Amino acid sequence: MLGPLWDDFIATTAGWSVTGIFLRLLLAMIVGIIIGANREFKGKGAGIKTHVLVAIGAALAMIVSQYIKETMPGASIDMARIAAGVVGGIGFLGVGTIIVTGKNEVRGLTTAAGLWVDGCIGLAAGIGDVPTTLLSLLFVLFTFTVLSACDKLTHQFTRNFDLYIEFDTRSGIKDLLKKLHQWDCSYSNFQIIGGETGGKYLAATVCVTLPNMGRKDSFIDAVQMLPYVSFVDEI
Repeated sequence: MLGPLWDDFIATTAGWSVTGIFLRLLLAMIVGIIIGANREFKGKGAGIKTHVLVAIGAALAMIVSQYIKETMPGASIDMARIAAGVVGGIGFLGVGTIIVTGKNEVRGLTTAAGLWVDGCIGLAAGIGDVPTTLLSLLFVLFTFTVLSACDKLTHQFTRNFDLYIEFDTRSGIKDLLKKLHQWDCSYSNFQIIGGETGGKYLAATVCVTLPNMGRKDSFIDAVQMLPYVSFVDEI
């Protein structure tokens, strides 16, 4: 029974009618709600409203393009070019979600990518391509759930990681560098990001490479135990 109803739904959505346009916008909104809810639940900057607006806007761009093509046969319009313009515009929106914290830590890349793919799915919904829209949604949800867990697991056992370290005294920087030379590790990109301009604290970031996996937590604990280190955190 579901087969004929599903076929009718796809045919109606792909067709050019008021009902089809309604279903396309509804489909885009549902996609935005699901992806946005996932981001909102994790406390990210772009939530349900942002993702819904991006998806509906992208769908609307395709609908208007098709409207011109359907009602004005003599008009010259390139729907692919309009879609490319929408994707580029979403890129500018995504840049606004990317920030660099006081620890020289970049945040918001996944949110920006989520907005971008949300807009692309909206284009598929706007043209009435139901299977592509729903399959893309499943892949996005898989990325935000299963692959996020895999990413955390991989990150936990990585040999390469960045640290943000705050020091009690300026001499602590030299002492830490000596300690890193003594320990069985290598480091690069050591940058002082506090204290030089009259700040209240002295801090630095460093990229550390350990010889073996599974030692990261103990290494960070060892750095925290140093008497001249007041705070250390992975970034």
